[in-house]
Amino acid sequence: MSIAARQVSDFASGTTPSARHDLSQLLVTGPFPDALRAAIRASRLSLDRIQHRLALRGVTISVATLSYWQSGRRRPERPESLEALRQLEAVLALPPMALSALLGPPRPRGRRSHASRLLPIDALWSRREHLAGLLAKVDTSSDGQLGRISQQDRCEIGPDRGQRSLRVRQVLRAEDDGPDRWILVYDSEAPGCLPELTGLRNCRLGRTTTDDDRRILVAELLFDQPLARGDTLIMEYELVNPGPPYPRGGDVYCRKFRLPAREYVVEVRFSPEALPARCQQFSTLIGEDERSRRRNLALDASGGVHAVALGFGPGVFGIGWEWRDQRTSA
Repeated sequence: MSIAARQVSDFASGTTPSARHDLSQLLVTGPFPDALRAAIRASRLSLDRIQHRLALRGVTISVATLSYWQSGRRRPERPESLEALRQLEAVLALPPMALSALLGPPRPRGRRSHASRLLPIDALWSRREHLAGLLAKVDTSSDGQLGRISQQDRCEIGPDRGQRSLRVRQVLRAEDDGPDRWILVYDSEAPGCLPELTGLRNCRLGRTTTDDDRRILVAELLFDQPLARGDTLIMEYELVNPGPPYPRGGDVYCRKFRLPAREYVVEVRFSPEALPARCQQFSTLIGEDERSRRRNLALDASGGVHAVALGFGPGVFGIGWEWRDQRTSA
């Protein structure tokens, strides 16, 4: 039994053994409405009491919405609804992401529904024609079967203002039986400066391919075994650039999301010897103008900034920065 299932079983000790088993199983297999309904039943709290406890946590939500969620008529998709779901997991004494992980990709709606379902892997890249040729050399069939639950990127900038490394941690969920790999795409601003792929956890390197000037890297990261529907996977890897000097990538780091991510955290750490004058997070959803949404970020005590996105994509999300001499010359 997983840690999550044990925690739920301990919490639900006042319920019948069959009810505890049902809840533990549903938190692994879903679907979301059934798991939520079982968790509410195990908590022995009425929807009114749950609403009250959520209000104490600063979450305003109607009893009708909670009822819709557990019946399957609606599900949380907007950022504020996803945050309410996080608090609901705490109220129901569930492990973090126990219910969120069961949501899968958002349902298509409005004008972007077609793009959300059919967006090609290469759609968001500026050098699309180069990338398409590289993707044809690897197996991309698993990509659309993997739900993006959590994505965490940590970018390290060296004292020469170049990108030293990128550390990545992902939590993926199989939406169907069979996905067995993740397709990594990395695009460098500097020709011939592709990083070394290292620090792999819960995956191993498969086929790799690059373009003629070695600016784009495409790699298969193979799982230890194919995932069954509902399985989750924590995967980590690191991209380390040779140097110094380190390649300078336009003073920006961003991630392109073909499919929506429930949670995305991007962190950029700067060397104490080279701190930027200004940092901004930016995001662009499909159909919007470039970097249409911006927000200033303040450096923390250790010389870094971070930004968080919930329920984001398809689109581009990242952080850009300016140096003091750039602002003076401007």
